Amino acid sequence: MTDAADLVDLRSDTVTRPTDGMRKAMAEAEVGDDVYGEDPAVRALEERVAAMFGHEAAMFVPSGTMGNQIGMRLVCEPGQEILCDADAHVVTYEMGAAAAIFGISTRTVVSDRGLLDADALIEQVRPKSDWHLTATAAIAVENTHNRGFGRVQPLDQLQKLWNWSREADVAVHLDGARLWNAHVASGVPLATYGGLADTASVCFSKGLGTPVGSVLVASEARIAAARLWRKRLGGGMRQVGVLAAACTYALDEHLPRLGEDHEHAQLLATRLGVDPATVQTNMVVLDDVAAPLIAEAAKAQGVLVSQVSARRVRLVTHLDVDRAAVERAADVLNGLLDR
Repeated sequence: MTDAADLVDLRSDTVTRPTDGMRKAMAEAEVGDDVYGEDPAVRALEERVAAMFGHEAAMFVPSGTMGNQIGMRLVCEPGQEILCDADAHVVTYEMGAAAAIFGISTRTVVSDRGLLDADALIEQVRPKSDWHLTATAAIAVENTHNRGFGRVQPLDQLQKLWNWSREADVAVHLDGARLWNAHVASGVPLATYGGLADTASVCFSKGLGTPVGSVLVASEARIAAARLWRKRLGGGMRQVGVLAAACTYALDEHLPRLGEDHEHAQLLATRLGVDPATVQTNMVVLDDVAAPLIAEAAKAQGVLVSQVSARRVRLVTHLDVDRAAVERAADVLNGLLDR
């Protein structure tokens, strides 16, 4: 049996553990009751993230799913619909929350591995002026795209969608769980991404390596409403500054090193015979492989991977995987692949 310390876990970038520096920042955090708006660490984080994305206000939430769902509820009323691609996280992995909790319909458009095609979505929008139809209140965009395996959305398509939405009275919600990766990979400023969405959720517990936490950004009025929804959903937390401190530490220390994960993904792709041009951020996909057998055999040798279908395996680099671990994983996987 492989010792836990020797495991190379490439299942997801959510599996990281807080570093010693992050734990120290958490232990030393100045805290207060956040439900009363009295936690200084949370307030400082919210102000910082809002400014980074060019929005008026922000709100700390425990998960990206909560951030997404509240963000969409702020721009969509019960009985209206959210339009997104068929593989979007908000409809694939968030347990039907929009319908189950908020009475919001979702409708999807099949895309090329999550790649944003503004025209394809725009063509499917149902107008609010026709009472025979379920009105499209908002379009949700995911960047980077999870089931698109770390694909960065083209800036020209984001801009096109945004420009159209201003005239059409349709809001844009950005699921930016891995927007940090998109920013580092593309060089597009965070404020530019933020300026192309009415509401946006960004996650700290993926690429940035915190144990918990996401932040929703929007206008002051929308964030005021968001705080009510957060409380209703059980997301009102007390001395949560210990978590906000982890996020602040991650912005200072882990965001600048995020490019290392992308470099490691490139190395992994090259070693495994995957075209590096298909790897934009921190995810590598092995297609047309016996995924269950590969996953089980790799696990037996101390390498954990994610089986996303019967013929597809996903590998995700992150804070806890250094170059030596990437090399070891490549050695193991090459021994299992018929290449």
